[in-house]
Amino acid sequence: MSDIGDRAAALVDRAADGWLSRTGGAASVRQRELSILRRLALISSAALVAAPAGLSLVTTPAVALPAGVAAVCAGFLFSAVGSIALSRQSLAGSGLASQPAEDFFMDVSAGLVLIFDPQGNVTTVGGRDKRDFLVWMRSPEGRGFLEQIHVSDRILFLQALDQLRQGEEQATVDLRLERPSVSRDSRQFAYLRTELTARRDADGNLLSVVSQLRDVSVEQQLRVEAQNRAADAQSANDAKSRFLAAVSHELRTPLNAILGFSDILLGEYFGKLENERQREYVGLVRDSGAHLLSVVNTMLDMSKIEAGRYELMPEAFDVGGAVRSCEAMLGLQAKAKGVSLTSRIQRGLDEVVADQRAIQQVLINLVGNAIKFTDAGGAISVDASARDGVLTLCVSDTGIGIPADKLEMLGQPFVQIQNDYTRRFEGTGLGLSLVKGLVALHGGDFAIASAPGAGTIITISIAVDGSGIQAAEAAPHDLIEFPPRLKTAPASAGLLEEGLFDGREQAKIA
Repeated sequence: MSDIGDRAAALVDRAADGWLSRTGGAASVRQRELSILRRLALISSAALVAAPAGLSLVTTPAVALPAGVAAVCAGFLFSAVGSIALSRQSLAGSGLASQPAEDFFMDVSAGLVLIFDPQGNVTTVGGRDKRDFLVWMRSPEGRGFLEQIHVSDRILFLQALDQLRQGEEQATVDLRLERPSVSRDSRQFAYLRTELTARRDADGNLLSVVSQLRDVSVEQQLRVEAQNRAADAQSANDAKSRFLAAVSHELRTPLNAILGFSDILLGEYFGKLENERQREYVGLVRDSGAHLLSVVNTMLDMSKIEAGRYELMPEAFDVGGAVRSCEAMLGLQAKAKGVSLTSRIQRGLDEVVADQRAIQQVLINLVGNAIKFTDAGGAISVDASARDGVLTLCVSDTGIGIPADKLEMLGQPFVQIQNDYTRRFEGTGLGLSLVKGLVALHGGDFAIASAPGAGTIITISIAVDGSGIQAAEAAPHDLIEFPPRLKTAPASAGLLEEGLFDGREQAKIA
């Protein structure tokens, strides 16, 4: 009986396989459909006995036998066709039908698409730009891709693969691939950005790695050019600072001699001058030398600040005395121009810790600018106050003022608001830039409020105890903008308390 069953099963398999081979489909699909036909054949063989026996109960055996066999054969055929159709329909929506979608992805994805096994060997090559890459690349299959990576970048690629093996879902790495010497653009390396994505099974085990490569050689070239330009700009800036420092030192020696001999001539230590014109000319030489020396000193200080070599010498001093000294030094100049110069100092203002020379230079530059840009009949006020550990110095004037759209230009070296053809006031444009640099070294704030025809108010705030200097020196590796960006004073004025000044209309009130 067993031999008869085996022969019958083999006969069914040969007949079914011959029929299924004519219907198309992959071998795995035919094997699944063959198993379906086997089950139907087994059920039909049992039905060939049961169906005629059942019909013989209601009709004669002569009718029951052919009718039962015909019914079983028809049922077998309909069941076979229906089962195979349902099976192929289910396969169309299952993972077995995803192969065309994967092929579509491999064909249309931008760049070069490589599929790696967990050991890093390339198993599949695709991508929309595959042909462009393979023009200059050797075959990447197997270990071919890894062998083309620059030696120093291979470790990065292997580390990225190891991250995916350890559970990461994706990784990105920039690689350099060696190009053949006969390449058209003569580039030694191609810079590729590689996006790696892990493919895992249901248990989370790594099956393969999908990699998408894009050529970023142009981006890398632009990045290198930007770095080179930044290095050239830094080198030029350093050369400028060294040049200013060298020229400043070379100019100061003859200028000191000019000033010294001019003072001797004006003092008539070795004989009287013959006439007033000689005295006038010697005085002009002396004044011009003093002006040039001040410009040279300012340039030297600026070069030190830009190079980070300006050393502050903080000490406790009376800031009120510094304000009064500035007023005394520039009072004659203001009087000669017909401008009122006054100072107001908060009662009980204690000593502050700062570089006295730097603060004195800040005041002189600000007051000197105020005198320069204030017409006869105007007023200038210098105010000093302290509150909540912050010293505030305010210089206000009723001068020509500055348009709002020009405030951002202030403080740039050698820049003045009016152009060379229309400006009525002499100067180099260095004073305000130096002031901002010195304030930044103290860790302070610099703010300005101005309007054309209404005057200008410049406010400086630094820490009373010198803590701003320590904060500025605490971060030597940070890039410090020089000159620092200008801060605009708030539009709303604060309440004017006794001994405290908000800087609004101070010059006019004085």
